[in-house]
Amino acid sequence: MLNISTNSVNKNVDISHFSSVKKAFNKKHYKNFNRLLITFGILGIIILFLPWTQNITADGLVTTLSPDQRPQTIQSVIPGRIEKWYVREGDFVKKGDTILFISEVKNEYFDPDLVERTGDQIKAKTSSVASYSGKVNALNNQVNALNKERQLKLQQAQNKLLQSKLKVKSDSIDFEAAKTNIGIAEKQFNRTQQLQTEGLKAVTDVEEKRLKLQETQAKLISKENKYLAAQNEVINAKVELNRISATYSDKISKVQSDMFTAQSSGFDAKAQVTKLENDYTNYSMRNEMYYIKAPQDGFINKAIKAGIGETFKEGEKLVGIMPSKFDVAIETFIDPIDLPLVHLDEEFRVQFDGWPAIIFSGWPNVSYGTYGAKVVAIERFISPNGKFRILLAPVENDHEWPEAVRVGSGAKTIGLLEDVPIWFELWRQLNGFPPNYYQPNAKQNTKSDKKIK
Repeated sequence: MLNISTNSVNKNVDISHFSSVKKAFNKKHYKNFNRLLITFGILGIIILFLPWTQNITADGLVTTLSPDQRPQTIQSVIPGRIEKWYVREGDFVKKGDTILFISEVKNEYFDPDLVERTGDQIKAKTSSVASYSGKVNALNNQVNALNKERQLKLQQAQNKLLQSKLKVKSDSIDFEAAKTNIGIAEKQFNRTQQLQTEGLKAVTDVEEKRLKLQETQAKLISKENKYLAAQNEVINAKVELNRISATYSDKISKVQSDMFTAQSSGFDAKAQVTKLENDYTNYSMRNEMYYIKAPQDGFINKAIKAGIGETFKEGEKLVGIMPSKFDVAIETFIDPIDLPLVHLDEEFRVQFDGWPAIIFSGWPNVSYGTYGAKVVAIERFISPNGKFRILLAPVENDHEWPEAVRVGSGAKTIGLLEDVPIWFELWRQLNGFPPNYYQPNAKQNTKSDKKIK
């Protein structure tokens, strides 16, 4: 039968009378089989020209659209020790509800009356500031009084100096007059003495003129002494003027020095008051931090620090909370080679883990169990897993996403690209080529409009 041997069975044995041979070599079966092959061939050729939507697939996770809607942990900004829990895991809490109470672990904050004592210190230092302010005002008044007194003393000394100058002028006139008188007296004496020599005057007249000359000389010496004394009074008045100015300058400088010292002490006390007020505010806020409160409405996921009396450092995670209101989204990771194919508002189909689905990746319209999504964010830098992260949000006009989907559950995403014939897609897959470089129609229309303009 396989023509291995040269002895043909059909030449020596007649097989036509067997029923199986009659059924197998019936001409009707040949015709039906040929028709079936032709039909499948035509259908295969037609299918090769049917449209096929190129796509990229990736795995993703359910997340939230806004960062403040994602699961978070609550930390304490101060170190402490857990004293009491007010909630259980799974409880719903509103914003501001107390989750747990903690106590201090640092010895500088053990005093229960620390805030009140700090307030008393602030009052004492405030009184000290007021006292320094009063001292500064008193010293300032003293400076003003000394300035006024100095002004009056200087005016008095200037008047005395002016009087001394006028007296010097008066004495200088008297001195000049005495000089004139002595000149006259000398001339009279000489003339009388000459006349007495000639016998015209008596000796008594000469003696009288000599006496008058001596009196005039005595007056000249007296006027000269007064003149010199008046000059000394002028010098003394100037010295007194300088002494008054120096004395009051010294007094005023000393008072001003005391005033500046008081001001410096007042500023120091005021700085201490400010520091104490800062400490008072910090202590008051620290007391409020003993109660760990919910930052927003949500559900308690897990108590990370669970034991009573367990200590922790500042910034350590204490409890996890999931916001009650959130907008569901999907984060998925695509290969770098597919990144140029993804654009904002790009359409994706999503299959959630646990939801049955019948998927034809190339024919999204005939798939069942997938939900529409669009790209709302594309990461600009590669993730640690070597892929780029994109964020998907629900499409408004498509089926609503299941309400039972929880944040963190898995999902499979299918990015829909360009429509091509099936034969082209098979050829691309066999050659290992990437999908066609795809640009959204909106961008293409915008570019064409710009060209037309």
